Amino acid sequence: MKFLHTSDWHVGKTLKGRPRIDEHRAVLREIVGHARAHAVDAVLIAGDIYDSSNPGAEAQQLVVRTLLTLAQDGIEVIAIAGNHDHGATFEAYRPVMGVAGIHVYGQARARDKGGVHSFRARSTDEPVNVAVIPFLSQRYAVRAAQLIAPGDNVPARNVGSYDQWVRNIVTHLAEGYDPDGVNVMTAHVTCTGGAMGGGERAAQSIFEYHVPAGIFPIDSHYVALGHLHRRQELAAQAPVHYAGSPLAVDFGEQENTPTVLLVEATPGLPARVSDLVLTSPRRLRTVEGDVEQLRSAADACGDDWLRVRVKQHAYAGLREDILEALPNALEIHVHPEFAQTGTTTVSNAQIAAKSPADLFADYCAHVGRDDERVRAMFNAIHDDLTAGR
Repeated sequence: MKFLHTSDWHVGKTLKGRPRIDEHRAVLREIVGHARAHAVDAVLIAGDIYDSSNPGAEAQQLVVRTLLTLAQDGIEVIAIAGNHDHGATFEAYRPVMGVAGIHVYGQARARDKGGVHSFRARSTDEPVNVAVIPFLSQRYAVRAAQLIAPGDNVPARNVGSYDQWVRNIVTHLAEGYDPDGVNVMTAHVTCTGGAMGGGERAAQSIFEYHVPAGIFPIDSHYVALGHLHRRQELAAQAPVHYAGSPLAVDFGEQENTPTVLLVEATPGLPARVSDLVLTSPRRLRTVEGDVEQLRSAADACGDDWLRVRVKQHAYAGLREDILEALPNALEIHVHPEFAQTGTTTVSNAQIAAKSPADLFADYCAHVGRDDERVRAMFNAIHDDLTAGR
């Protein structure tokens, strides 16, 4: 049987105030196209479908329509909540989504209460079992483990060990595997040794939230992970993969390759994984140079979103000049080499001997903004104030 593994859509994301809904619309359309082209049996979405726990109507409409399109094509749709999603809302809509053939999970469940989603692959009629582990905070990992497998819990001295509680949940859910079927686990979690993509929420990616990739059982044909935004495979006894984010969520991810993973699995054999590179996302790029160099590079930048580092001293109107040349510039900074000049020590007597205009000129030079137009504006304002106007 075949399925797509994707994660970390972050629909509803804005970048420096710019909405990205059109980019997400194109990306999700491309993912649906891959699902159809490869005639997959299922699509697994490993969390962070939304960028916010309270997504806007347009973001929700796009996601729901995408999931409905997949389900209406006869594809099994399985989605878990990530740390950006609102798990309780996923649970509230779970019955309605289930009627439409969309299986969403906002909280961890016991294997006999929906924690393992089972179906038969339409292409091969093979039994498939997908164990689901939505994102668990420290507090809810303990609660989930106590509810799911109370008899399997370690002694009380291990309370607070996120690693151990997640291990207990994994072990419990894996007992719902079928030795004659395809067994998959999907989780929104940080694995030790995984490379950060650049845009993850740091507070929920720190060491206390790490688990080793080795906790996933060897009889898993595939482990579909979400949370780290860089596509990667981790060394483990089972195939453990992060699909990565299908578009860079900020400039820390500009070097990532957006992908969705095609997974082919057969009972008794490890899964085969192919990267399907997505071509629709707009690229994020950092460019450097002085104003003239940046003007010359405008055509090569295309429709990329830009972070600009200006390699010359600032002057009044610099930002406007950059935006005129590069309208897709979202961040504009003066390069640290040109941000300010060296400091000098000036005595109180020297300061007292200077006019306000001279002092302001000294300040402009000190911060690297020595521009005669700015000084002229200061002089005009100073003249107005001292003249009693």
